[in-house]
Amino acid sequence: MTEYIDSQPETASPLDFVVDQQSRVTMATVRRAVSRGDAVLAYQPVVQADRPDHAAFHEGLIRIIDETGRIVPLRDFMPLAETTELGRQIDCLSLSLGLKSLAEEPSLRLSINMSARSIGYPAWLRALHDGMGGDDSIAERLILEITESSAMGLPELVGQFMQELQARGVSFALDDFGAGYTSFRYLRDFCFDMIKIDGQFIRDIAEQRDNQVLTRALQSIAHHFDMFTVAESVETADDAAFLIDMGIDCLQGYYFGAPTIVPPWKSPHSAARRS
Repeated sequence: MTEYIDSQPETASPLDFVVDQQSRVTMATVRRAVSRGDAVLAYQPVVQADRPDHAAFHEGLIRIIDETGRIVPLRDFMPLAETTELGRQIDCLSLSLGLKSLAEEPSLRLSINMSARSIGYPAWLRALHDGMGGDDSIAERLILEITESSAMGLPELVGQFMQELQARGVSFALDDFGAGYTSFRYLRDFCFDMIKIDGQFIRDIAEQRDNQVLTRALQSIAHHFDMFTVAESVETADDAAFLIDMGIDCLQGYYFGAPTIVPPWKSPHSAARRS
């Protein structure tokens, strides 16, 4: 056990103390909220490149709500929670909310984020089984997003898990593709249905030659393995037009719609765009 106070006093500062205290308060708030089920999904459209006014599906992004009704910013807790039991509980809550939405709206196709660490987690598996029940259409409209770094950390487990659920109709997306250290052997073996190209390669792509080259390379890899491509973080008309011309299959970002806690099937504007 490192004695930071005695052996390294120069590393401590009032700011460090305040930040550490705030992190503990935030984590405690999130734990209480998760235990009560105080969370909602924020829905962000993922549009077809050949029909930008049409949502191919929505991504359901978890939003944790504190005692005052405020949404706790994801960046304030997820980096700490992701590798802990709390991270698994958040995955369970997100999945349950997503499956409930799919059951409520038969026209909805929805992607939900999960960590590979939740594979085999009993509560997550129960939530999946209970939420899908005997309705095959729910499985066919569910997309599970697994981050590249998470998937590559447990390749054998992820591969078997994907095969079992794909047989039931569930689709899988490799999230943040290009952000980590992809093993292309595993990419071949996984058989993801789609890849979501990380936003760092998409922002300003209309102007940034390096981003254009890298995105084309990632697109080529995806299409070689018969995977659909989704460009994340599309924020301008110029970037959207460039990506459409490039042949990217789907686009997601604030240019097409911010995440909203109003379910898309309850919004007249969204309903009109999907029809």
